[in-house]
Amino acid sequence: MTKALPEADQQATGQDETGPSQSDQTFQIEDPGVQQLVGYKTTIDRQDGSCVVILDLQPPHLNRHGILHGGIVATLLDVVCGNTASQFFDRENHAALVTVSLTLSYVAAVREGRITATARVTGGGASIAHLFGELHDDEGRLLATATGVFKRIRK
Repeated sequence: MTKALPEADQQATGQDETGPSQSDQTFQIEDPGVQQLVGYKTTIDRQDGSCVVILDLQPPHLNRHGILHGGIVATLLDVVCGNTASQFFDRENHAALVTVSLTLSYVAAVREGRITATARVTGGGASIAHLFGELHDDEGRLLATATGVFKRIRK
């Protein structure tokens, strides 16, 4: 569930208790739970429906070998693909959905810096979306890819 940002942040992101304003191009998602635990930032572009998830790596994000943990990679790619799918279904209200499947390919390792996840819709219809996601380091090097299927749920 998306929560409203503190009032001081509402002007910067265009989000208030009813959600993002129509006039702002981007807004940030602030979810309780895993986002707060991991520390990533999620930004959505309302015009094109794209989503970017950014994480500044810290020691808790690394595995025992000192490289980015695969579970963090999976989390970031699930978040970016899911939010992109949500915008595909409904740019006005950020549709609720669930992950049906997520397949990852780990390409390279990283130990420090900022990582960025992006995604694009590759197909879909009224209730199912197919996506492709990528995770890159701050030098643009590809770290991982994902293909996912997401299903819209009606509340």
